[in-house]
Amino acid sequence: MAKSIKFLLLCITLVMLVAVQANAFSNQGDPSVSGKVVETMDSGGYTYLYIDNGSDMKSWVAIPQTQVKVGEQVTANGGMVMKNFTSQTLGRTFSEIIFASGITR
Repeated sequence: MAKSIKFLLLCITLVMLVAVQANAFSNQGDPSVSGKVVETMDSGGYTYLYIDNGSDMKSWVAIPQTQVKVGEQVTANGGMVMKNFTSQTLGRTFSEIIFASGITR
């Protein structure tokens, strides 16, 4: 009987841990960014875009190398947010950057 109770408590604990982790990831939201490209540079197989959404918010986004011009309206869908990312090829650290699979225009 004691083994059954211990096993049950272990299972409940594991389920709770998984639920907490799933909630933490779902609360991060979708890091999509839309707006006007105000700066762009290519390096190391990536294109780095500084996107202004028009509401006093600008975001750095990195995508696989793609031809993009300053002034274009783009949307970088989803991706992974990285904080304090250092690009070795640019010799630059971004306080926050989104790595996305690409953009739509």
